[in-house]
Amino acid sequence: MLHQARFDFDDPIWDQRSYFGRFKYFAWITDPRLNFVSDKCLDQAKNLRTLYLQHREPPGTTREELLYAKKLYESAFHPDTGDKMNIFGRMSFQMPGGMLITGAMLTWYRTVPALVFWQWVNQSFNAFVNYTNRNANSPLTVTQLGVAYVTATTAACLTAIGFKNFLVKRTGPLLQRYVPFAAVAAANCVNIPLMRQNEIINGVDVFDADDKKVGESRIAAVKGISQVIFSRILMCAPGMTILPVVMEQLVKNCWFRTNLWFHAPFQTIACGVSLTMMVPAACAIFPQRCSLQTNTMRLFEEERYNRLRKVNDVIPERVYFNKGL
Repeated sequence: MLHQARFDFDDPIWDQRSYFGRFKYFAWITDPRLNFVSDKCLDQAKNLRTLYLQHREPPGTTREELLYAKKLYESAFHPDTGDKMNIFGRMSFQMPGGMLITGAMLTWYRTVPALVFWQWVNQSFNAFVNYTNRNANSPLTVTQLGVAYVTATTAACLTAIGFKNFLVKRTGPLLQRYVPFAAVAAANCVNIPLMRQNEIINGVDVFDADDKKVGESRIAAVKGISQVIFSRILMCAPGMTILPVVMEQLVKNCWFRTNLWFHAPFQTIACGVSLTMMVPAACAIFPQRCSLQTNTMRLFEEERYNRLRKVNDVIPERVYFNKGL
């Protein structure tokens, strides 16, 4: 008698070697509707997962129930610690949170106080997201957190003010609408590495093809963080680069130009539409299970490569690691 194969909670469901497979997976776990799932339901999903892995699941548990538990667990619990993440730091909150903040940045950018305030709000949100999705094996001290937060926020504000002062004197109103995007892109290049600085300092765990830990690598951390930076900038790019052109055309319409109250909700909703598609699209650009050739380690971090060689009978051609989000 054939027995039905048990559900595999580690199976990503869709082929993660293809972009379309990764897109479907991230659209699944970053669904904004997940923000309305109660803590009780999330805890039940984690408990069902634990019971199933121990072969103690309730009788009659269906595959659909296990699939939903997997979705809730992977969207709301940290992959390293298994702890429930704060709702505001989850990737499923990127659409509603980013929608409100981006809409505000694109609407109120003309004065320096408004520009600085909304950049501060955005970087506070980004810092929280970056901290929530950090590698839990490389914890930051309170001092490191404070320095990272202040530095990233300062970089965003200085970039925004610098671009604004430069563009006001030399260009028309259209290019001035791109000041928020320039500031966000610059700040991401500072915020993410600082929030994950211990990964760069100490390295991240790397594994062979069979998921056996074989060592640590700083180059792997740099590669993963670089990919995350690119993805985050790409995530907000369509809304913050296309919408200024649309707004510049719409203000030529008399009704739109005179009804200023409509500008903020219009831009906010437009950002929401963009982020609904771009959050999974940007997350899927690079595989979550990133890889690195061990020859690269030998060239750029010989000491760690030699350590890897000493503790492993066979050195794999490639090592794998979680790049984070």
